[in-house]
Amino acid sequence: MTDATQLRGATLVEEDGRLLLNMGPQHPATHGVLRLVLELDGEMVLSCRPVIGYVHTGIEKTYEHKTYLQGVTMTDRMDYLAPLSNNLAFALCVEKLIGVVPPPRATVARVILAELTRLNSHLVWLATQALDLGAMSVFFYAMREREMILDIFEACSGQRLMTSYIRPGGLYYDLPDEFAEKVNEILRVFPPKIDEYEDLLTGNELWRDRTVGIGKIGADDAIAWGLSGACLRASGVNWDIRKAEPYCGYDQYEFAVPLGTNGDIFDRYLCRMREMRESLKIIRQALARLPDGDFTAHDHKISFPPRSELATSMEALIHHFKLATEGYRVPAGEAFVPIESPRGEIGFYIVADGSGKPYRAHVRTPSFYNLAAISKMAEGGLVADLVALIGSLDPVLGDVDR
Repeated sequence: MTDATQLRGATLVEEDGRLLLNMGPQHPATHGVLRLVLELDGEMVLSCRPVIGYVHTGIEKTYEHKTYLQGVTMTDRMDYLAPLSNNLAFALCVEKLIGVVPPPRATVARVILAELTRLNSHLVWLATQALDLGAMSVFFYAMREREMILDIFEACSGQRLMTSYIRPGGLYYDLPDEFAEKVNEILRVFPPKIDEYEDLLTGNELWRDRTVGIGKIGADDAIAWGLSGACLRASGVNWDIRKAEPYCGYDQYEFAVPLGTNGDIFDRYLCRMREMRESLKIIRQALARLPDGDFTAHDHKISFPPRSELATSMEALIHHFKLATEGYRVPAGEAFVPIESPRGEIGFYIVADGSGKPYRAHVRTPSFYNLAAISKMAEGGLVADLVALIGSLDPVLGDVDR
């Protein structure tokens, strides 16, 4: 096969009739700046090679030049659909290095926010996956419900996307007064809305024709390719970090891990739909046990002191100034902490050298591995099915290019 670097948008016809074709990097169905180099025999895909790097940001290297406090803001930008999940993974890793335990209120609030983030991300996936296959109404409905979640994020952090709200030690601010009311409204509204989405799609003949038996990957191959999240569980592999390696007290919540059997686009769809229902169950339990108290670990000087103390306490003023200008120091060591993000397993590996900045930071992101497996899933399929296949992997290219 001709090397991908030799292709610049033109198609090449080989002597044996094979067709080499670029899909992307500017293509409405690639869900970002992704390029696929396809080798076709008529309509059949002989090979599919993803070419990444078009939105490479150098975030991992940038972590080394930012304080741990500043690093939180970069976690948002790797995956703009799951900023709070990324905040959480980073915070847990730094807390492990320091040895700090966030207060109970912050821990429970993190669970609620992480599951709201899962709902937010899955709604965007559902909206775009449906639109890719011509189901325009579902796009509008899912985006409508997503606004309710973004309103909560805005009330908590002042931002709808790049929240930087979960930080080492706990939360940036305490939860707003209207938090419980807004979350309860989601618990009331969402179950019948999810039923409505499934009524429109699950039994729809056109939807099933485009998803059932397409883009399949077996359990052994899914594990070998490093898949995680719904992409892995759709193949029948029961692996969820919330169950396997519980964090934030997830072992205290009752919820199921949805599994598929065929590992196709339809099973990945079903897994995510069921995950939304399970997230609502977790949120309901967490909201019922949300305690009062501190929202951050004030006993460790890694969080800003209360604003009310700045005018009366010289120590608080100095503490605030040093955090804003120098950050805080993290003891020398290394730590890796994975969590279950909406797209699968994301883990932060940080090497600390005792200074106020990481010596090295690496992120194991789910989109990188899930997207790579398209090479396996696309083989033997039709080129027309690639649109549905990309959507079913739910990639975020900022999560791939770091």
